[in-house]
Parts: sequence; structure tokens; C-alpha cells
Amino acid sequence: MNELEQQIESLLLSQKKDWKLACDNYASLTHVQTRCFEGDSRLTILQFNPERIRSSAAKIDKASLAARPCFFCHRPEEQKSVVFNDLFEILVNPYPIFNDHLTVPLRRHEKQQIAPYYGDMLDLASALPGYALFYNGPKCGASAPDHMHFQAGRRGGFPITESWAEASKAIVREGDRTRLYALSDHLPTAFILVSADKAEAVEVFTLLYNEMDVKPGDYEPMMNVLVWTEGDSRITCVFPRRELRPSCYYAEGDDNILISPATVEMSGLFVVPLEKDFRKVTYADLEKVWREVSITEAEKNEIIRKIREKV
Repeated sequence: MNELEQQIESLLLSQKKDWKLACDNYASLTHVQTRCFEGDSRLTILQFNPERIRSSAAKIDKASLAARPCFFCHRPEEQKSVVFNDLFEILVNPYPIFNDHLTVPLRRHEKQQIAPYYGDMLDLASALPGYALFYNGPKCGASAPDHMHFQAGRRGGFPITESWAEASKAIVREGDRTRLYALSDHLPTAFILVSADKAEAVEVFTLLYNEMDVKPGDYEPMMNVLVWTEGDSRITCVFPRRELRPSCYYAEGDDNILISPATVEMSGLFVVPLEKDFRKVTYADLEKVWREVSITEAEKNEIIRKIREKV
């Protein structure tokens, strides 16, 4: 265990013990219920977690953001941190999905945007090899899009970290120590970047980022990103998005399902805060969510074409 891992272990232990909000909410995880689906020869998990209602139902329009103080600039006195790379602080998330759930905000107030900080995400994944780091785009599940941040959970909590290697995929770009794949016939739509070289990884990620469409009024492509390490390689999974929320989120009556997908859901762990949804959701419902919020197959193929043209 390296020095940062030791600091994080100490932080988790002390915050779960001394901060009542964290203590209560991590204790409640022992009562969280799950259902498992074995669709498409891979594991997909549904988690009933009532405490996540504030995230699933978060309002992120400009008026709502302007009306509340920043979560990260105005933190509770009890919330402690560990500094990483002088740029970021590592915090214990008081509304957890995982038994060890971290939030990693930038130390200055700056909008949610991954391009300048993808290299830092790789560095932190390398420094915490037991964790997977994740990024929710400003319109892809981030409940604090006004302040740049990552999150992290133990790698085993994300089903795609176990299933990606066996999934059907095509090589999009290949370098000396880096490969970019596109998963084939897969929901949600995903690109996998495997690299043993940080500089190459940043170069290829930037290429992918630049070939994804940016919607009018937005400042970056819609996406979720998951990063973890396997041996000497860093694995980056990019989920391009076209919608913030699926149609079931806005439906009324029995058709309503309160699912607001972020990286966790795109990775195969669906969190629902309402028991009615936990009881009734089927794997077909989850596939429909993925299909509605992901870019289409045609859009994916266009990105692939543009990247290959630059080889």
C-alpha cells in the first residue's frame, strides 16, 4: 500500500466514525438491496438506494445552480480531505453508492470539463490501483456541473471492468503502446482506450474528444468516462452521450422510472432511489435507457471514420 492509499484508508475510517452524516449514510448501505441481470452474457446490477434521491433528481439548470452555494467551495466543517497533485482534494462522499466512495474536486472553482484534467485522472488511477475513477459530464449525471470534479469507487463495483475484455470490439486506432477500441453490438455505446503510456493515452483521448459532436450551447461533448489500471496499462472507457435522461424519467404514472444515468449506470450498475422502480424494472427497461441516452450506431461509426482518416 502506497502513501496515498494509506492516507485514503485513514480518511475513510475517520470520516465514517467522526462525521455523523457519513456515519449514518455508510451504515445505511448495509440495508441496500440489489437485483442482478445476466443479459448479453454480462452482469448488470440494480441497486435500491433511497439516499441517492438528491443525485437522481438533481436540478442542474442555470437558475438552480445560481440559487445554491457550490457543494465543494462551501463544505461542512466535518468534511476532511487529502490533497492530490496540488490541484485536487480527495473527499469522502457522504451520499455513497459504494462502501468506499470518494469525490475528487479541483481546489479552485471551475466548470466541469475533462479535457484539461484527463492526465490528472490517469495519474490518480495509477496512484489508487484498487479504485476506478469516473467523470460525469456537465449534462451526463454531474449533480455539481459548476465545479470540476471526479469520483472514485472500488474497481469491482463497476461491472464493465470485468466484462470489457471479452466483449466484441474493433480496433479504431493503434499506437506503439496504445490501442483505441470501439465495442461492437454493445449497449451502451462505448470506446475503450488501453495504454501503457500516459502521453499516448492523452493524445488519443484528445483525438476522440475532438471528433465527438458538441451540441449548440454546450462547451464539451456529452460523455461519461471511467478509468482504472490493469497491470502496466491504464484502461479508459468513454461513453458518448446524446441525452441527459431517458424518456422513462419524464413519463407519468406507471411508466415513470426515476433513473438518471451517470457513469455508474453506463458501466452496468443502475441506482434507483424509489422502491417501486426497484421492484418493477426489467433488463429490457435498462437496455432502453442505454439506447436512449447513448449516441446511435451511425454516430459511433462516423466518429470511427473521422479518427481513421487521421491515421
